[in-house]
Amino acid sequence: MSFSISHLQEKGLSLVSLKEESTGTEAILMPAHGAAVFAFLVRTEKGSFNVIDTYKDLSELKTEMGRSFKGSKLSPFPCRIAGAKYSFENKEHIFNGLFPDGTAIHGLLFDKEFIIEEALAGEASACLTMEYLYDRLDPAYPHQYSCRVKYTLRPGNILEVDTTVTNTGEGTMPIADGWHPYFQLGGRVDDWWLQFGAAAIVEFDAQLIPTGRLLKYDSFNKGRLIGTEEMDNCFLLEPPVLPTSGTANKTVPACELFNRENGLRVSFFPGAGYPYLQLYTPPGRQSIAVENLSSAPDSFNNKMGLLLLGAGDSQTFTVNYKVGVE
Repeated sequence: MSFSISHLQEKGLSLVSLKEESTGTEAILMPAHGAAVFAFLVRTEKGSFNVIDTYKDLSELKTEMGRSFKGSKLSPFPCRIAGAKYSFENKEHIFNGLFPDGTAIHGLLFDKEFIIEEALAGEASACLTMEYLYDRLDPAYPHQYSCRVKYTLRPGNILEVDTTVTNTGEGTMPIADGWHPYFQLGGRVDDWWLQFGAAAIVEFDAQLIPTGRLLKYDSFNKGRLIGTEEMDNCFLLEPPVLPTSGTANKTVPACELFNRENGLRVSFFPGAGYPYLQLYTPPGRQSIAVENLSSAPDSFNNKMGLLLLGAGDSQTFTVNYKVGVE
């Protein structure tokens, strides 16, 4: 069998590995911690390399996940909600958990335990499906929904991530979706090449809340070194983006990272459900967060990309990550 699945206990963490045996490419996932990505390992001339900036053990995860959100699923909203407040159907809601800046941030599922539903491996792929059932956990989000995440490792160092949200309650609910993986390519961010086609940059205020204006931006449309640029910005991507799953090797990527020193390249192929891209360069500059989002930050208030999901309705969001070694 070309692909395999195994369960691991490592550094206090319960992990699931999807592996292509012939190449050694491996995706390691954390169902018990928000369905997060723990590692995406590819073979290089110097051995296996993890392109995911991750946690060293369970203790660090418990301390840092609510600060850095490395690898986290962002649901039912990504990024910030101004003042942790929003109105829906003529009622004001205020979230309990606040970030130090007074906003609500990155949703409600980032540290929740997802239950494994299915694990399959064969000649063409390995996939893991897991689910979390949200049931009015925070009074500010009084809805019921299912968040089902499916990871599929495919030939060519491709990891596909499908998220399906289903409204299991009785009324309409507002929802947005996103991911928060940090990528590392060796060395410093300053020396990496970045390319993405932006239709516009979302203008932020001092608290990283959109003002409602979209501004022209083309700084990385043709690709260049990141250099000393500090980023914590959201961009509206140029269409078209990946329309269907499984075609990441046939489509121009929406975003690429490349380290010329070691030849590592990560290409991003978001589906049409992820028209926004958030980029963040954390202190230390050893990695960069590349966040595919269905909406802009604060979408519960500004409605930029916000989805209204009726009772019984579902929506699927897809992104493919492809790693190359040149």
